[in-house]
Amino acid sequence: MNGYYFITDSKLSRAGNVSDVQNAVAAGVDVVQYRQPDASATELFAEAAVLRKLCRRTLFLVNDRVDIALAVGADGVHLGQEDLPIEIARKLLGRKKIIGLTVHSLAEARQAEAAGADYLGAGPIFATLTKPDAGPPGGIQLIRRIKRAVKIPLVAIGGINLASAPEVVRAGADGLCAISAVVSGEDVRAEIEKFQRLFPAK
Repeated sequence: MNGYYFITDSKLSRAGNVSDVQNAVAAGVDVVQYRQPDASATELFAEAAVLRKLCRRTLFLVNDRVDIALAVGADGVHLGQEDLPIEIARKLLGRKKIIGLTVHSLAEARQAEAAGADYLGAGPIFATLTKPDAGPPGGIQLIRRIKRAVKIPLVAIGGINLASAPEVVRAGADGLCAISAVVSGEDVRAEIEKFQRLFPAK
């Protein structure tokens, strides 16, 4: 869970999710999260199955949908505060699958760790247009507060770009995601690699 954390976004993407995931894997990301909020279950399953095959050596997580994650044999899910409780998702997925949870505050981070989350997606760190309902930005201090209080990995998200990313890394984030800064570019792999270089070599 170290380095650039890749999340798909077909609305912002120039080349589509399949091409983007191929480039993310080639860039050496640890995690690919498939997020496609407006698709039907049939569409989600079909595309997730294709992406899963591309991620043989990369962790493949499905956003929100435990059923799709199970159907395609994903490595786990990433849940939001309004999704299934972690405890229920764990019963469905089993102990070996990864469950991440989006948190917006220190209190939510502590609750997530206590409930058995494997990692946190903390944000939004800065103002973001990628997810209009993300809430007010928590700033760099949100990363620092959470890192002091919990032991599980933290992935920072929300409004991050290449200029602000070094500050995010210095604050202690184990990983970060900058969706629009990557998938809207002409060379997805090259953009990811710029972020990857901000983290210590694996």
